Amino acid sequence: MSFHPGGDVDPDIARVDKALEARYPTRMVPDLDRIVDLLDLLGDPHRAYPSIHLTGTNGKTSTARMVDGLLRELGVRTGRHTSPHLESVTERICIDGEPLPPARFAAVYDEVAPFAELVDGRHPDRVTFFELLTAMGFAAFADAPVDVAVVEVGLGGRWDATNVVQAPVAVVTPISLDHVGILGSTIGEIAAEKAGIIYPGATVVSAPQPESAGVVLAARVAEVGASIVREGIDFGVRSRSVAVGGQLLELQGLAGSYPEVFLPLYGEHQASNAACALAAVEAFVGATERGPLDAEGVRAAFAAVRSPGRLEILRRSPTVLIDGAHNPAGAAALAAALDDAFTFDRLVAVIAVLDDKDAAGLLEELEPVVSSVVVTTNSSPRAMSVEVLAGTAREVFGEDRVEVSARLDDAIDLAVAGAESQAAIGGAGVIITGSIVTVGEARHLLHPAGP
Repeated sequence: MSFHPGGDVDPDIARVDKALEARYPTRMVPDLDRIVDLLDLLGDPHRAYPSIHLTGTNGKTSTARMVDGLLRELGVRTGRHTSPHLESVTERICIDGEPLPPARFAAVYDEVAPFAELVDGRHPDRVTFFELLTAMGFAAFADAPVDVAVVEVGLGGRWDATNVVQAPVAVVTPISLDHVGILGSTIGEIAAEKAGIIYPGATVVSAPQPESAGVVLAARVAEVGASIVREGIDFGVRSRSVAVGGQLLELQGLAGSYPEVFLPLYGEHQASNAACALAAVEAFVGATERGPLDAEGVRAAFAAVRSPGRLEILRRSPTVLIDGAHNPAGAAALAAALDDAFTFDRLVAVIAVLDDKDAAGLLEELEPVVSSVVVTTNSSPRAMSVEVLAGTAREVFGEDRVEVSARLDDAIDLAVAGAESQAAIGGAGVIITGSIVTVGEARHLLHPAGP
């Protein structure tokens, strides 16, 4: 489950990984009984601090990181719970912006695991991998203690293990089709699941949504007596321009305008995430009554944002990027960002996806901006077979634009060679995408510098 650069496996993490792996995969059960029972035994640690809760189909982790950074710039001690992880399971539980150290992560597991075993005996289904990690995060935050938790939904919302926080601020990033076998076959059905994190009195911060999703969110807001602010109406991006290493924004918040904000991330979708993060923090601190946030602090927070695995540059000459796009909407955002921020003579994609994903839809979104594709696989037991993915890729790209490699490392080498062979010096690029698992493994293989 965790990748360890350099081959060094921390013994604490190896032990906890093995124990957590025994709880995954597990059957999806639509209830909160086990997590409520487990947290009750732990003394309800999630009640020790307020939370900002994030759901949506794409952009949750990047937005959570931005919310976290803004809050810390305000002098607030934060806990952040996100998923999935790229290289180490410790990434899922962060305090003050940093993952728990391995020894502390293992200690929290050791504190929570005996209670999880008690809960196992009380229910037909055992506590799941994600439920146990959620409880660990809440317990670690209470022990720290933190002033606020930034909590990303794992899947959906209504029945997600995180949906016990009843947060005063709920953020809904763009909703699209994903996990259709679990959440529903239409955007409206999926939106209804995600709207389950909206509670009485909450402020909902919404990115632009398809009409069917917007109607569902508005109905939930009216039903429970919450309020909603919408990007493009109540707040948003007033201007953006491509800059070296990212983009320069002017953000309109709920309480004021924030010009000359440098965001070291690529793509219009990240600008939108930044606007939502800003509005969420303004709502949380009551900026509409107290006045705008300190503009210099906002600039400093966004300038320091990092979102590993989201259009991240791992190498130069040729440029090798990774992006966790795993559905058509994510691939569309990636394609737009590549076209917006990069000028490649030849761009080759390395793609490995999971077998429950819309591979054809993902490939169709990338086809206009990618010269060719190398199809491969990753280590997940749910990975789509190379043969099946290759067949889909040939239907989208044509036979002469598709190559196949059974190993990710070989696929990357093949893509680099293909990109360099037909591009001017400095004009070759490789994008590795299709799954967070794929991106995490590529990140480990290529050993990037920095966080």
